[in-house]
Amino acid sequence: MIQITNNAELQKALEAMDCEQQRKLAARFVEDVLFLTRDERIPKVIRTVLTDHPDPEELESARKMAKASIVDSHCRCGADCDWREQAAYFVARAAAAAVAPENKCLSKSAAWEAAVNARMACTCASIDGEDIASPECEKQQQIATEFLNALEQEQHT
Repeated sequence: MIQITNNAELQKALEAMDCEQQRKLAARFVEDVLFLTRDERIPKVIRTVLTDHPDPEELESARKMAKASIVDSHCRCGADCDWREQAAYFVARAAAAAVAPENKCLSKSAAWEAAVNARMACTCASIDGEDIASPECEKQQQIATEFLNALEQEQHT
């Protein structure tokens, strides 16, 4: 049974994943912070990633939705330093990482990119007064542990 307890172990585990696995784990990281955005496109992006073997056109459409959400939330968050909008911006960036093209997925670790952006979203929300129950990095380590153990079980059945 795999147990991830720190960022070094998380990064090492991510390096061993293929692109599809990284996308699915990245999507789970985004699911954990979906409450920090009101953008309806982001759940659609995540649903696309979590389907079994999404086709390239679906991924490209999801990528465009995520990028549009980044642009829209970035434009809003810069005006009055609205930390809630800044959190939504980072959720959109995390979602975009989940649909990164395969060449970026493996070279830069899409799941790590999603993890870092989800953490930034939580940081912004906490500045705005949101009560974030536990540190996002610990939640991500738990999510990754569960994900990897499920993958291991699939391989043995």
